[in-house]
Amino acid sequence: VADDYPEVWRAFASLGKACAESGPLDARTRRLVKLALAVGGGSEGAVHSHMRRAMEEGIEPEALKQVAMLAIPTLGLPAGVAALTWIEDITDARR
Repeated sequence: VADDYPEVWRAFASLGKACAESGPLDARTRRLVKLALAVGGGSEGAVHSHMRRAMEEGIEPEALKQVAMLAIPTLGLPAGVAALTWIEDITDARR
């Protein structure tokens, strides 16, 4: 999308920046929330994307895996386990 529709991508990136700066949450908390939203939305691709960024930002794998564990009572065991496997796709690849 960024290559084929650069104006759309710039607008999307600008929206993301404005949303990130709209409140008091620090960068680590925002990343964990975004990961949780991706988990809740059932988006494997978004989970992978947020996981890669979280790992680059130095967020420990145990905290990232806890996001999946927190999903279990809210979303159900199958959704939480699916999220854990998506998270481990990235954490296990980095070992």
